[in-house]
Amino acid sequence: MSTTAVAPLTIEDAESLVTAAHRAAEAAGVTVSVTVLDAGGHLLAFRRDDRAVLISGETSTRKAYTALQLNAPTADLVEAVQPGGLFHTLPTALDRPLLFIAGGVPVHREGRLIGAIGVGGGAPDQDHGFASAAVKALA
Repeated sequence: MSTTAVAPLTIEDAESLVTAAHRAAEAAGVTVSVTVLDAGGHLLAFRRDDRAVLISGETSTRKAYTALQLNAPTADLVEAVQPGGLFHTLPTALDRPLLFIAGGVPVHREGRLIGAIGVGGGAPDQDHGFASAAVKALA
């Protein structure tokens, strides 16, 4: 049996993701915070513009963590956490709070999860767009 190593998310990759997300947000006239985590949930890169609301940094981190833990864009999980949804009780099952608002996107390489990006500060659909654009730019 042979296994192929997949290159991990590097600090350079993380910085590229942050830059791409910020550029997309700036082009839309939105001030955001961006967090990038590696596959183990460790912080690789973070940026909060001085004009961003302070809580946007915590929001971006929790969005990234949620996308990483569930290996899915947070925008796809909103209905699942509503009462009666598949994940309705999930946030209480983990030791770190999750955030089910659009803006968290997992990062994959060669089909494997290598990290996640979270964007906070804009409207949820905007944050999702900024994070998705950054992931596409990395590929």
